Amino acid sequence: MAIDSAASLRGSRAAKGSRSLANLLSEEFENKIRQGLLQEGDKLPTETELVRSYDVSRTVVREALSKLQASGLVETKHGIGTFVLPARSTPGMVLSAHELSESVDVLAVLELRISLETEAAGLAATRRQEPHLRAMRTALQAFEQNFALGRETVSHDLDFHLSIAKATGNRYFQEILQHFGSMLIPRNRIASIHIPTRDPDYLKRVNREHEEIFSAIERQDADSARAAMRIHLTNSRERLRLAQRLAQEQQATGAPGSER
Repeated sequence: MAIDSAASLRGSRAAKGSRSLANLLSEEFENKIRQGLLQEGDKLPTETELVRSYDVSRTVVREALSKLQASGLVETKHGIGTFVLPARSTPGMVLSAHELSESVDVLAVLELRISLETEAAGLAATRRQEPHLRAMRTALQAFEQNFALGRETVSHDLDFHLSIAKATGNRYFQEILQHFGSMLIPRNRIASIHIPTRDPDYLKRVNREHEEIFSAIERQDADSARAAMRIHLTNSRERLRLAQRLAQEQQATGAPGSER
């Protein structure tokens, strides 16, 4: 697979012009999954293997995996690998015309959060004290309990991220996040994101991503904490980008559901 796949990927980019390598790589694995060449439970090659096989950077590989995760096709388990998820018959969420406009601003905030909170997670891992960990655990438990009962989880999601900011010992991280408040959480501004019938696994994935971040901070692994936070927020960004693309395609074709 190594030589042929790498040559094919580079050739595809040349043929498709502005299409990024990350898009091409994610599409290649998406096609393998859709065609049954990769099945539920199958493990994808490691990041190092993908870099070598496709002759691309780690950044390209990570972005491609985020796109696959956002599409609900794979799940990454930290320290274990990336696995193919059960097939879903419908996309996770479809945005209305109003939400499509709103999502542009949400994406901008997510870009800021990726830069800000990735470093905050690393600092929190090196500086956290037991009271910080208790606050994080409390937020995680409240998130899980309320999710299980079908109640709102936005406030507990925000509490978790604020507790990480507080653990940095740098008040400016916390002040910036508090300034945005609950508007930091995409599903608080985009209703489709938290409609269970659209994507019943969405909050489960969010919860698992939070657990990965907490675990790294608890064991004071700064590099893993940064990586877990980046994956979490990048996945949020890619989920929203996917929803934007689906909404734009529906509007272009006049398909039902482009307005709610």
